[in-house]
Amino acid sequence: MVLLRQLLTALSLAFVVAPAAGHRQHHGLNPAKAALFQANAHRLLKECVNSPHIRKFKEQAILRRAAHVDKLRDEVAARRRLSASTVLATNHRSTLTGINQNTDAATLFGTDPKCVLEPGVTEGPYYVNGEFIRSDIREDQAGVDLYAELQIVDFNTCTPVEDLYIDFWHCNSTGVYSGVVARSNGNRADTSNRDNTFGRGLAPTDANGVVSFVTKFPGHYTGRAIHIHILGTHGGTLLPNQTYSGGSVSHVGQIFFDQDLISEVEATPVYMTNRQRLTLNRDDSIFTQSAANGFDPVMEYTLLGDSVADGIYAWISVGIDMTASIEVSAAETLTARAGITGPVSASNGSSTGPDVVGGNAGDAVEGNASAVPIPSGSSLHIGPTAVAALAILSAMLFQ
Repeated sequence: MVLLRQLLTALSLAFVVAPAAGHRQHHGLNPAKAALFQANAHRLLKECVNSPHIRKFKEQAILRRAAHVDKLRDEVAARRRLSASTVLATNHRSTLTGINQNTDAATLFGTDPKCVLEPGVTEGPYYVNGEFIRSDIREDQAGVDLYAELQIVDFNTCTPVEDLYIDFWHCNSTGVYSGVVARSNGNRADTSNRDNTFGRGLAPTDANGVVSFVTKFPGHYTGRAIHIHILGTHGGTLLPNQTYSGGSVSHVGQIFFDQDLISEVEATPVYMTNRQRLTLNRDDSIFTQSAANGFDPVMEYTLLGDSVADGIYAWISVGIDMTASIEVSAAETLTARAGITGPVSASNGSSTGPDVVGGNAGDAVEGNASAVPIPSGSSLHIGPTAVAALAILSAMLFQ
């Protein structure tokens, strides 16, 4: 309940988006609107917190995640049996802190039904429109396997959101995003990176509001803590080439990891080759902004074996307002021919913003106050009931 109070307090302050230096800031809600819908919001929020939909949803999630972890651990054990020589040459010193294969599933995944609500933040300068619909986005990249699960819940109804297409993207172990050529994104002279697609995918949520991805744990780059971008779109068209076009963007967010987990991954050989400066969570502007507002954007996780080398299973619940409509700008657009330079609006396909290779905006380090500002113009529209609900949420919970 304490976490829920913190999360919901954050939302009462953080749902209006405006441009800022390097990322978009959030401003407070209109008190008059909050007062106008106060009575209705009280009813909505009480029903949401105690909703049977959420209780059933969380119970199903516990069973599903436990089964998934068991399956993945069986696969890890099978790989070990097939590579005995590797096992013998490996240092098996455990770095786990109290979590093992006998830990009760309820301890790992929790039992309290709750909506975890996340304010929308910037999509960053490296969003690519038109990604392939797929859940395994590792390709040939090196690094630690990450099995990520997101649960999407509609704030207004506290029910799972089905058929919301989630864009999921992040940099590789050396801190480079595929699909974009820019001064601050690896080797700018390597224009072939525009046609790369590693670390990017798109997949729909199921009837339980769940979407899963298999990827490599992200690396780091100067100015940002390690993070993953997510973007939710609905009402678009599924194309024959397994891409998704059009629709309305209802959520943009970033998710993070415990610093201890990051340190363990960064100590593995693949990630140690990254010579860029590592930014800690506490020094990241977007992370600290979320934490200051009481929201926890960090994924829960468990290891699939004795160390991170065996893989990581991580999950987070994200609450969204399905009545919201957000405009985002893409650095590139993936087509059947290849990546095409030039931002494109994800909501209507019209060209917006500067060219990434030719313009400074594409070279900005997202979230860094000293970076060149990302193009302005993003807006977030929230339904009146949700506005009131967010504004009076903290007071209700602390009564």
